[in-house]
Amino acid sequence: MSNFQLSELTAGNRRALAKAITLVESTRDEHRARAQDILEQVLPHSGNSIRVGITGVPGVGKSTFIEAFGLHLIAQGKRVAVLAVDPSSPIAGGSILGDKTRMEELSRREEAFIRPSPAAGALGGVAQKTRETMLLCEAAGYDVILVETVGVGQSEYQVAGMVDFFMVLMLPGGGDELQGIKKGIMELADALVINKADGASEGIATQTARQYTSAMNLLRHTTHWTPRVMTCSALEGVNIDAVWGMLVDYYLQASAADAFHAKRARQNRDWMHQLINELLLMKLSGSAAVKAMMPRLEEAVAAGEMTAYGAARQIMDQL
Repeated sequence: MSNFQLSELTAGNRRALAKAITLVESTRDEHRARAQDILEQVLPHSGNSIRVGITGVPGVGKSTFIEAFGLHLIAQGKRVAVLAVDPSSPIAGGSILGDKTRMEELSRREEAFIRPSPAAGALGGVAQKTRETMLLCEAAGYDVILVETVGVGQSEYQVAGMVDFFMVLMLPGGGDELQGIKKGIMELADALVINKADGASEGIATQTARQYTSAMNLLRHTTHWTPRVMTCSALEGVNIDAVWGMLVDYYLQASAADAFHAKRARQNRDWMHQLINELLLMKLSGSAAVKAMMPRLEEAVAAGEMTAYGAARQIMDQL
């Protein structure tokens, strides 16, 4: 991508952005090199958005919520990018982006950019592609980046490690469902938002919010922010403005406590260490000497003739 095309990207040209993301997602070595060159160039233009992670149980209405929330943000004069992280299967159902038609109105808007999750398997997997795509979206002038996780388990932790604010969408009807939420996810959440608080479910949603608030109070939170519990109806557009108000509050509180940029700096450092580990592993697994040694060492360890540490040391000596 020439500087001319870079200026197209920073001018908010969606086609230039899509091309740059395609390059970032490519697994070919020459594309990776060009992609890294582009990322170096866009770095000074990035970092000016608020990054929001959104997860939730199946059937919670994530795509309806993201569409309603995205349209509300556009009405506030914001430009919105929606990205998905699905480390389990980019083909299987579940992803809002496997089917853009579920966010039909948002996908038609000039101020919105919706991008499906790429296939995993390359260095850093989907998480790296999403991190790099976020930088490109920021350089293209998107103010709010919504990162939707559609996998289960590990993907929530990956997304929480790359966003400023992590939101968990819930269904009305606490009790049993509360047992079903992993404690770890509760500790990651900056907010629990109970969707579908409309019609007959409105009263149940209010009751559920009280139960979740009590549960959240039992968890120790060491940051400047006290996680909030609120209700909304994405279908009827109720309280969507309050969700955005909460995010603005978070941003102001985090900035006042010098926590906003500190969190991003910490995430970048952690990510660097993770990539060092993955690059070392790639270098080792690509080594002919290691490939030749591996079957013999595996047999020796399996037979109890050598310790796992001893075998690992021999592999590491190949570096």
